[in-house]
Amino acid sequence: MKSESNLKIFFVKLIAITFSIIIIINVFYNVFLSDKLDFLNKLSSLDRETAEMIKDKVRSELKSGLEKDKILSEEDALLIKKFIEKISSELN
Repeated sequence: MKSESNLKIFFVKLIAITFSIIIIINVFYNVFLSDKLDFLNKLSSLDRETAEMIKDKVRSELKSGLEKDKILSEEDALLIKKFIEKISSELN
């Protein structure tokens, strides 16, 4: 009789742990991953017209940036210069 009650307790604990794991995975998916997966799904389902519109927008922004006298601020230019120097020193 004692082994039957131990077996019953084992199965109750097993079922409780299984449901707990399922709930934890479900909460993790809904809280953390669903927004990111939804965003990736939207990006991957872009149709041809939308892709062309994005390309045209990027091109127009590049053209307007090239027409300016200075593209970067002094601080940005200094940061990029230091970054390039660091990369070139690591490559040598």
